[in-house]
Amino acid sequence: MSQSTSMRIAIVLLALLVMTAAATGIVRFARPAAEGVEHVLRLGHGLPPDHPVHEGMVYMANRLHELSDGTVELRLYPSEQLGTETHCTEQLQHGVLDMAKISAAPMETFVPEVAVVSLPYVFRDSEHYWRVLDGEVGRELLLSGVDRGLRGLCFYDAGARSFYTVNRMIEQPSDLQGLRIRVQESPTAMELVRRLGGSPTPISWGELYSALEQGVVDGAENNPPSFLQSNHYRVAPHFSLNEHARVPDVLLISEETWQRLPGQVRRWVQQAADESSLHQRRLWQQATEDALATLEERGVKIHRPDPAAFAALVEPMHDAVTHPGVAKLLKRIRAVD
Repeated sequence: MSQSTSMRIAIVLLALLVMTAAATGIVRFARPAAEGVEHVLRLGHGLPPDHPVHEGMVYMANRLHELSDGTVELRLYPSEQLGTETHCTEQLQHGVLDMAKISAAPMETFVPEVAVVSLPYVFRDSEHYWRVLDGEVGRELLLSGVDRGLRGLCFYDAGARSFYTVNRMIEQPSDLQGLRIRVQESPTAMELVRRLGGSPTPISWGELYSALEQGVVDGAENNPPSFLQSNHYRVAPHFSLNEHARVPDVLLISEETWQRLPGQVRRWVQQAADESSLHQRRLWQQATEDALATLEERGVKIHRPDPAAFAALVEPMHDAVTHPGVAKLLKRIRAVD
């Protein structure tokens, strides 16, 4: 076999390995670190690069570079390049991936206590939401998964989640009767839709557009910026701002990675994460206002129903909490002024 033929075979095999890794969500090949870089951290998530949460993580990467004088590099892999949120979380637990951004909703399958923030109407408003997450309860939630290999660094604002549908506006809970509503892989989210009369259907974010277009589901629920940037409004032009849940995004680092980092690097990582959270909140507020204005300009029918009727139907979910850790956290959240 000639040397050139051997080289071509080697290149083909390497390409196949990379494609297989990407398909399974495990990427082990990466460009070499730049000169002077001592630590490279890889962060995967499912949102597009123009999403305000991704922009918050870009801010973190820049701050980490500044704080470390270029010795720590944070590489971002958006748009499910490394797999779904659930897959990325599993990779964190096995030490294959360093960091991931996931919604708190699917995180509850790994850390049951986190389910408390997915409960419908558990936060009175945006101000109450941040007083809780910036306080003792929030800190405890970030650290509640350490023994499962998942350390939370900060929360990102993911706004209030509301319903959007293909063929009808959701003006009251009864309008959900019989509709198949896409939800995240979260027991709490599925129970919410059931109690409102819908049929919960877990589907990955990347597959949702085609599921709406092909009638696999009749609707979904999310925040205005994600609804706009995903282009879901093109196939589901009815948006109802019932704001049934404020489920934050969580920035996680593998506990295995965390323990491997020197103390000073840990402090830089935490500081950069905290600063990025504050920066991202400002981005989110503006993105939400802009998204709603753009959606209306593009013909989306936006309704603002009274959330009281929705809240009344799902209030029993609070009383039905059986997990002792979640019950204690719920009581503490209610006590936050």
